[in-house]
Amino acid sequence: MGKIFVIFKRELGSYFITPLAYVFIIIFLFLSGIFTFNMGSFFARNEADMVSYFRFLPWLYLFLIPAITMRLWSEERKQGTIELLMTLPISLGQAVIGKFLAAWVFTIFTLSLTFPLWITVNYLGDPDNGIIVASYIAAALMAGAFLAIGAFVSAISKNQVISFVVTVVISLLFVLSGTGVVIDFFREWAPDAVVRSISELSFLSNSERMSKGVIDIRNIITYLSMIVCLLIACAITVDMKKAD
Repeated sequence: MGKIFVIFKRELGSYFITPLAYVFIIIFLFLSGIFTFNMGSFFARNEADMVSYFRFLPWLYLFLIPAITMRLWSEERKQGTIELLMTLPISLGQAVIGKFLAAWVFTIFTLSLTFPLWITVNYLGDPDNGIIVASYIAAALMAGAFLAIGAFVSAISKNQVISFVVTVVISLLFVLSGTGVVIDFFREWAPDAVVRSISELSFLSNSERMSKGVIDIRNIITYLSMIVCLLIACAITVDMKKAD
C-alpha cells in the first residue's frame, strides 16, 4: 500500500501543477449549475431536490472525464517516462492502481465541490438528504467506471487526442446501452439474459435510479466489476506496449 500511495501522491500532485485541473473544475461546476437550475427546470418543477443534476451527470462525465484520463498513460508513453516508472521498485499493478486512484480522488474532490448546490436546495426547500447522499455515493462509483474506461484506452495510444475521442465513443455506448432503441434492437434476437445484462451496464439507466436515491447492490457489483476488469486490461496493455 505504501508504494501505491507514492504513485497516488505523485499523480494527484501532477493534476494541480497544470491548468487542466482548474479548467476541469471550473467547467464541471459551471455546467452542474446550468444542468440543475436551467436545463433541469428546477424552479418550474417547484420541487426541492437534485434529481435534475444527477440525471444529467452521465453527460457531464462523458466529455469531462476523458479529459482527465487521456494523459494517464498516453503521456508516459509519448515522453518515454514509462520506462523510468517501470524501473522503480514497484509492480505494474501498483502503478496502475495508484494512477487510477489519483484520478478517482481528483474526480470525487471535484464532485464534492458541488455542495453549494446541495446547500441551495436545502435553503429553498426541504429535500430528502438521505437520497442526495446515496446519489453522491452512486455518482462516485459511476465516475470510477468512466475513469477505468479512460485508463484502459489511454494505455493503448500515445496520442492524447485519440485517447480522448475513443474514450468518449466507448463511454457513449455504455451511456446509451439502456435506452429503448438499443434494448429493442437486442430484444429482437438476443436472449433475455443478454438484454438484461446490457440494460444493467447502462450508465443512463443507473443514473435514473441514482437520481431517486436507489442504490441496487447489482449496480455496485457492476461498477466495481467494470473497474477491476478494465484495470487488469489496462495493466496487460501497458505491459505489452511499454517498449513501443
